[in-house]
Amino acid sequence: MLDEDLKPHTTLCRRDAPAFQRACRSSDELVVACTQESRLFTELSAQTEGAVALDVRPIRFVNLRETGGWGREGKAATPKMAALLAAARLPEPEPVPTVTYRSAGRTLIIGALDQAEAFAARVSDVLDVSLLAQGGRGQQARQWPVLAGELASVQGWLGAFDVSWRSHNPIDLDLCTRCNACVAACPEGAIGLDYQIDMGKCRSHRDCVKACEAVGAINFQREPVVHADRFDIVIDLRAEPAFAQHAHPQGYFHLPGGLHSDAGIEALVRVRDLVGEFDKPKFFQYKQKLCAHGRNETVGCDACVQVCSALAIRSEVERQQIAVNPNLCVGCGACTTVCPTGALSYAYPRASEQGVKLRTVLGTFARAGGQDAALLLHGQTAGTALIDALGREAMLRPKAVKGVPARVIPLPLWHTASVGLDLWLTAFAYGASQVWVLMTDEDAPQYVDAVREQMAVAQAIVNGLGYSGTHFRVIRADDVGTLDAQLASPPAQGVRRRASFAVQADKRATLELALDHLLQDSATLTRQSEVVALPAASPFGAVAVNADACTLCLSCVSACPASALLDNTERPQLRFVEKNCVQCGLCVSTCPEDAITLQPRLVLSEARKQPQVINEAQPYSCVRCGRPFGTLKGIEAMLGRLAGHSMFQGEALERLKMCGDCRVVDIYSNPGEARITDL
Repeated sequence: MLDEDLKPHTTLCRRDAPAFQRACRSSDELVVACTQESRLFTELSAQTEGAVALDVRPIRFVNLRETGGWGREGKAATPKMAALLAAARLPEPEPVPTVTYRSAGRTLIIGALDQAEAFAARVSDVLDVSLLAQGGRGQQARQWPVLAGELASVQGWLGAFDVSWRSHNPIDLDLCTRCNACVAACPEGAIGLDYQIDMGKCRSHRDCVKACEAVGAINFQREPVVHADRFDIVIDLRAEPAFAQHAHPQGYFHLPGGLHSDAGIEALVRVRDLVGEFDKPKFFQYKQKLCAHGRNETVGCDACVQVCSALAIRSEVERQQIAVNPNLCVGCGACTTVCPTGALSYAYPRASEQGVKLRTVLGTFARAGGQDAALLLHGQTAGTALIDALGREAMLRPKAVKGVPARVIPLPLWHTASVGLDLWLTAFAYGASQVWVLMTDEDAPQYVDAVREQMAVAQAIVNGLGYSGTHFRVIRADDVGTLDAQLASPPAQGVRRRASFAVQADKRATLELALDHLLQDSATLTRQSEVVALPAASPFGAVAVNADACTLCLSCVSACPASALLDNTERPQLRFVEKNCVQCGLCVSTCPEDAITLQPRLVLSEARKQPQVINEAQPYSCVRCGRPFGTLKGIEAMLGRLAGHSMFQGEALERLKMCGDCRVVDIYSNPGEARITDL
């Protein structure tokens, strides 16, 4: 199945370890079908004399046990195992540009003073800590700088957080010696051990001022001051985070449970290592010339701006583009999934590299005798953990839990939203009868909605082509029982002939290749119509023009970023190439007559690739020379609107019926016209 002889080893980490060491000395690719003992195998390779260095030839690990071996259909999972092994042998993605963060460890901890001090005590040996007190009871020892006030804003990312806060309390913490004299003197108990005065309780006795007279830390006449500073790391212990978006920036930790939670313990370990320089891949590529976001300061498609859970994308419609902040980008890829043109594409891994993996996996599965393959795309953290848990439960409770079916092939992704319509349809053309995306609570709600909308488009396309069944589906699961039940779905009708085309860098080109193959493969299937209606999220469709309202001003032609709307230099016509239309809506928002509406659909005939006339008008001829220079409807509409204007009366109104050249001639040849020389 893999075009080579493979000898299975049942105890590679124990009795069969010498076989692994012999493989370590070889320069061939080394794949180990065990993830449980990956650390042991890595150490054993480093200790083996003559072994190839891991930085020269790394070991690749693949999990065959939980994904296929453990379950009711484990004995039939050989084709799936072959497919997963073939995928593990593929080369790593090509390097891409990186984004660098620089952190000196300057940390701000926001929260109740006692909680903030408890956290600071565990990280101050490696981090430069400051506290922004928000109530609580502090210690007497002044171990760290304590700031006080109302937090105004936090913006930025690891190594570059700009924090501003407003201090309006009478007690200056820089001068306060923590002698507690003011606490004892206050008759209302308005001063707490955070050394701030609760102005709602204070009755202006000013006993605290007298008690602090020697130090002078209390001044009720002090004006509110806005402070600003820059920090590398922000730890927020408050109930509500400083950032409203789902994906928080790198270097910001929201820990409402403090140290008494799993998230707090995990953050404590992570934050101690955040000193130095850190690189991450630049996950996206942006091609402004393909972008359909805006023209002439009019917004068209803003799907990427709306879906981004990190607020990393902003509109720059005045520059006819969007802007992506690579420091805020978390690499989810949802923007590339919803982008109809491919202006935003996922860079790590590239679509072409994902295409090679899909073709390898599905091709190997088919050659090994597998049928009705279902791809299960999942995240590499929560998704992988849930699938592994399902495999273990199937081993422990085989009567209650089925496990991963033999035809279901799990494929991990950096993020579940990073693969979209082009690769789903490609996988279907490669032979997958179904493509499922496993999404958990770690996925932003807008990601789930976006993937569902795009899958509805894919499903409508394949059903419109005549393939029966449910081929594309989002699986929402956060526990083993739900996932086990969802994976038991019956197969759907797939292609009869698997495609062999390669995934292109251009999203629209890949979509066209997939559609062309599916049109040929489904030629004998029963179709309800040659026009498939699609959901509103479709990147395919037509425009409908109200001929009565349209004046053929052709402003839509200049606004169209995809050359779907065309004029005719010979005649007043509006033409349309449906294959090019991305349903961005720029023509709708640009049309001064509100004469255009979008029609999401897919035409299955060759007509979608040819220019079609969707509106034309009778030309209007110049009343002086007879040359056509506009449309009859457009000129008549202009004359009707300007007829009552004081500047367009008599000869001036008649001049509007002339072409540009004749207007100039008429102005200079008319003896009644005023001239500057007359002055």
